[in-house]
Amino acid sequence: LTKKLTLTQSIALFEPHVYSAEHVERGKPAPDLFLHAAEQLGVDPSRCAVIEDSVNGIKAARAAGMYAIGFTGGRHADAGLGERLHEAGADTVANSHQAIAGLL
Repeated sequence: LTKKLTLTQSIALFEPHVYSAEHVERGKPAPDLFLHAAEQLGVDPSRCAVIEDSVNGIKAARAAGMYAIGFTGGRHADAGLGERLHEAGADTVANSHQAIAGLL
């Protein structure tokens, strides 16, 4: 993740709050990563929103007690992704960054 953020020259927007599966024992769909991030930020999980484009990410967000926004605006998204994200527990699904901004 850090490599991708550095490559896109956006790392400065997120540091020092960049968290990945390397920081926790269990990856998604376990809630560990999202709970770790909330703890590092000093925020109650119930006050967090997660934007995810994967079923396991949505499951992890819900298991963490967080508001889960499914994202279908990526190039990899197929026609059924939104439905799968809803079925996994997404509170809502957005297909663009503008739509996400409206939700937040």
